[in-house]
Amino acid sequence: MSASTLDPTIPGKLLRMLFHDCFVEGCDASVLIQGNGTERTDPANLSLGGFNVIDSAKRLLEVVCPATVSCSDILVLAARDAVTLTGGPSVPVAMGRRDGLVSLASNVRANIIDTGFSVDAMARSFTAKGLTLDDLVTLSGGHTIGSAHCTTFGDRFRVDANGSTVPADAAMNAEYAGELIRACSAVNDTVSSSATVDCDEGSASRFDNAYFVNLLDGRGLLRTDAVLVQNATTRATVAAFARSEESFFASWAASFARLTSLGVKTAADGEVRRSCSRVND
Repeated sequence: MSASTLDPTIPGKLLRMLFHDCFVEGCDASVLIQGNGTERTDPANLSLGGFNVIDSAKRLLEVVCPATVSCSDILVLAARDAVTLTGGPSVPVAMGRRDGLVSLASNVRANIIDTGFSVDAMARSFTAKGLTLDDLVTLSGGHTIGSAHCTTFGDRFRVDANGSTVPADAAMNAEYAGELIRACSAVNDTVSSSATVDCDEGSASRFDNAYFVNLLDGRGLLRTDAVLVQNATTRATVAAFARSEESFFASWAASFARLTSLGVKTAADGEVRRSCSRVND
């Protein structure tokens, strides 16, 4: 039985973990390392999940093929296959990455996309990695699977003069806003810290182009989703992907290949870890 059968949220978690890995030290599995002051301890990474899937794969590979397949290659393949298993395209990816030797929480915030970023801020982050604005829109489409904690988009709401919670952004679909408020409400109308909602309403278990259709309808969950339709250039790409899933899938294949090539370690720059959660002794 597969991990995604036991836990349908696993595909989205694996894809998110890959982003958080590749954008910091490059695709080197540094996000998997445990210990004080590592990337995993930064608040941006505390909600990551799916580590058990990578660890299980590594343990099996060490039995049948020891000291050969890196944790970084396993993570890339797991995220790639998570997309395929949920209906997305199968993307050829190069192998041979080595695992990084450095994992510092202090490196996370300067590299990870914050949920409050504007298009310009995200574009600067992507440009610094050698990625384009088209890559930004395409890879944002990864939000077609998975979920997010209510606390990650709480800034999209405010309390009005009557004490009611209302959208802070008038462009948000009113019906959708009401659904989110109800899903996230805890005691005394406070935001539940544990509640989660689907990133892609109505299609969160399937990798498809519904994410882009929802964006055009004002149903983007995170601020970083919603702003993609408030910029003329990125909105045009969103509209193109909403019209054609085939176009989105083709773009995804190219952008995913570029993402998984970021900061790859080779030779003495890294190692093949025996355990994904710690560097070799």
